[in-house]
This record gives sequence, C-alpha cells and structure tokens, in this order.
Amino acid sequence: MTSDSPVTYECIGNIARITLRRPPVNALSLEVIRSVVAALRRAADDADARVVVLASAIARRFSAGLDLDILLGKPGAEIREFLQALYIDLYDAQYGLGKPSIAAVAGAARGGGMTMAVSCDVVLASESATFGYPEIDVGVIPAIHYAHLPRIVGRHRAFELLFTGRVFSAAEARELGVVNRVVGDTELEAEVVRLAARFAAKSAAVLRMGRAAFMRQIDLDYRRSIASAVDDFCNVATSDEAQEGLRAFVEKRAAKW
Repeated sequence: MTSDSPVTYECIGNIARITLRRPPVNALSLEVIRSVVAALRRAADDADARVVVLASAIARRFSAGLDLDILLGKPGAEIREFLQALYIDLYDAQYGLGKPSIAAVAGAARGGGMTMAVSCDVVLASESATFGYPEIDVGVIPAIHYAHLPRIVGRHRAFELLFTGRVFSAAEARELGVVNRVVGDTELEAEVVRLAARFAAKSAAVLRMGRAAFMRQIDLDYRRSIASAVDDFCNVATSDEAQEGLRAFVEKRAAKW
C-alpha cells in the first residue's frame, strides 16, 4: 500500500492499524474494499500483530457507505463484483483473521460503513459517532444487514432501522447492542489501546484457536445468508426504481417513484 493509498496498514507494538483515508467521507469503492481485505490478510500473517484495529483518518467520518458510481448505470456483473468483495471477501478475511479485531468509530458510519464496522469482533464508538442504514432512501437495500441485525437487536427494532433509514446516535447504538461501548470523543483512542492491550496479553495461540471456535459456533447459516444477500442487492440495485433513486440523490432532487 502506497502513501496515497485509500487504506493504510501499520503495526505499532502488537496493534495492527488499518486506516481508511479516502476524503472527503471514506466512500467505499472497489479499490477501498479490496485494500481493506488485503490489509486484514496481511494482519493475519503478521506475527507481530496480536490485535487489529479498523479506524478512519477522516475527521467526523468513519465511512459514508458505498460510492454511488459503483451502482449508477452499471450492469449487474459490475455491481456483483463489488458486492462479492464487500459482503463475502470481507467476511472471509475477518473469519480467518485469527486475532481480535476492533472497529474504532469516531464519526458517521452509514450503509457500507456499517458493514465495515460490524465485521469486526468489537465496536467502540465516540459520543459524537452516528449510525444509519440510508440505502432505502436512494432506492436500494442494506441486504447484508437483514442477515445479522435482527439477531443483534431483534426483528422489530431491526425492521424499523432498516426501512426508515433514520440516523441514530452512539448512545442508542450502545443500547441496541450494535456497539460495545461509547466513550468521550477525546477518549476513544485510549480506550482502543486499553482493550487491545488486554487482548494482546493473552496467549496468541489460545486466542487464535478460541476465536476460530467462536466463529464456527456463531456462523450458523450466516455464510449462506450473505451469498443470498449479494443476489438480493443486485436484483434491487439494477431495477428502474433504484436507478431513479440514485440519480435523484446525485442530482439533489426528490425521487419520482
């Protein structure tokens, strides 16, 4: 990864840091997703890394979600290639990571940014962080979150969040169980380091074997569910309604549904 890469990797002490650096809002392009997946695989092979942190270098932004250029006017095959990377390759990289991963969310996480955050084992958030699934407002669906959000927050609360697209606070995210805990904006980095140090102090071999066992137990049919989510998203995103919603968003006008 070069210095101008949208994603950087560094290992300081026992902490591998994967940092999103795509101004202005860390919109997720295919390059960004592939770079994150490559960084996770690098961390898996990095003997010095005992814990992995996923964070953003952009102030007040974790990730605004998908780069709309990926969806607008694109054939299904191109959209599927992106969804394969975001849904399946990201999941597989996290599944085989072999060490704990922490998402440090300091700012707005939306749509695909939520996918990035919740792919980690632990999600820590600053007080000013905000969350949301706005896909429905531009005529697409957050299909991957249909697979896991009901398991976290319950069916009815998940439906409301996913089908209104409303923004919710870090405090509400903590109450729902979407994030582990919320700390002051200036305290997030220290909290990440404290938690990482606790993980790093354990036996690396036991953590690796234990995490593998944990992932197998919680997997259930999730891997099959995310494969179906790729199909669901592509079917909606290539529809006339979705394309109208995306054009309306880009043109800053009301969609004509």
